[in-house]
Amino acid sequence: MGREFLGIFTEWSSDYDDFVEGKDPEYQAVFEGYSTILKEIVRRSGLNVLEFGIGTGNLTQELILAGKWVFPVEPSEEMRKIAKTKLPNEIVIYDGDMQQYPSPTKQLDTIVSSYVFHHLTDKEKSLALKDYANQLEVGGKVIFADTMFESQATNEQAIAQAKQKQFYALAKDLEREYYPLIPTLKELFEQAGFRVAFHQMNEYVWIVEGTKLS
Repeated sequence: MGREFLGIFTEWSSDYDDFVEGKDPEYQAVFEGYSTILKEIVRRSGLNVLEFGIGTGNLTQELILAGKWVFPVEPSEEMRKIAKTKLPNEIVIYDGDMQQYPSPTKQLDTIVSSYVFHHLTDKEKSLALKDYANQLEVGGKVIFADTMFESQATNEQAIAQAKQKQFYALAKDLEREYYPLIPTLKELFEQAGFRVAFHQMNEYVWIVEGTKLS
């Protein structure tokens, strides 16, 4: 993530796991099948993984349990504290975001995130993807799960439906942050040198998987 929304995310830290477990009605649909989404990211990942925006460490846990080496990056100090309680003592969680982060200590084959990439503008997404391509060898992957929309119309429809249900926090979230449109994201991945595929996981969330071509 970038740091534009860091204050909001830090405030969310103590309640984040309740949200992903579906305890807030406004966000139930966004986090529907959360465990399955994380497991699908893990299934598609290689062995040496850079994870951005680890939050409270849920995806990090799954990656480690699957035997992956993980280089975890998280800008929120509060989130890092919570994640640290879930992870093995030897795991170092690095302060950083999707644009500025320490150099990984191994050659990566996969870069992942969950519910994070929408914190970057389209221009920032473009620059970040080109940076990630430089971090990977041919065949390396970028695998992100996030809320995204097939068109501007479906984005606006989701906002309208949230307001109709009086889900005003969700509506504000959808209006404020930079949720990608799939055609735009496809173009950005291809411009950065990736073959790209999209897999819908629930009403809001898709997994985008980019494979470096050359």
